[in-house]
Amino acid sequence: MKYRLVSGPEEPQGAKPTMGMGETMSSDDLKRIAAEHALNLVAPGMKLGLGTGSTAAQFVDLLGAKVKAGLDVLCVPTSEATRRQAEGLGIRLSTLEETPYLDMTVDGADEADEALRLIKGGGGALLREKIVAAASARLVIIADNSKLVDTLGRFPLPVEVVPFGLTATRNLMKSLAYDAGCSGEMTLRLRPDGTRFLTDNGNYIVDCAFGEIADPEALDDALKLVPGVVENGLFLGLADLGVFAGPEGVTVISSEELDFEEGETV
Repeated sequence: MKYRLVSGPEEPQGAKPTMGMGETMSSDDLKRIAAEHALNLVAPGMKLGLGTGSTAAQFVDLLGAKVKAGLDVLCVPTSEATRRQAEGLGIRLSTLEETPYLDMTVDGADEADEALRLIKGGGGALLREKIVAAASARLVIIADNSKLVDTLGRFPLPVEVVPFGLTATRNLMKSLAYDAGCSGEMTLRLRPDGTRFLTDNGNYIVDCAFGEIADPEALDDALKLVPGVVENGLFLGLADLGVFAGPEGVTVISSEELDFEEGETV
């Protein structure tokens, strides 16, 4: 059963005020508020997965401050960028080889619907993010509320593919996606300098501009049939809690059994 919980515009308990009354909140302000809410879920001794992207980076910054103040946690990063950030903040790190079971992962999302189905991979770390999420007892998603959508697909779906046979892989992706009700331009991701983007695993990313994904499960199943596809950015049935900050407050969507009534302030 899912609950939709809406808080008022106040900051989470113990957080420093982000904005004054009547001031306009930026996207970064909202991301930080969502991250502050997630930080309240962290307990001493936890084994945490650390996501990748601008919102996850806010959480890592806040966690680093807690660690500096004495919080003891052990963390597994989902990308080399997050690893470098966490190391610089003095956060104790591990790997899934050393720590294969995690209590919680906190990560961002490029899109989320009210069933907590997600599109992720805008930062290019979708494979490691999905592996770490699957190794976690709880996946908490944090974002500003612009990422909440009725139907997934406005954000191009990232698909990680091996470099070998790229054209054949993309052709089969297009055919099978069409069978799953999706069509649109599939673009190989490039870096700002025009070179091909490489993931931390040495693979390419193909961004699929489907516009609308009416049946995410069908598309996910279809893409899994393509031999050259390593993983896609649909995260289905993985997220347990979504924290979405907006100018009017924070919306929390949960797939967990919570001791709240729908619409109650948290």
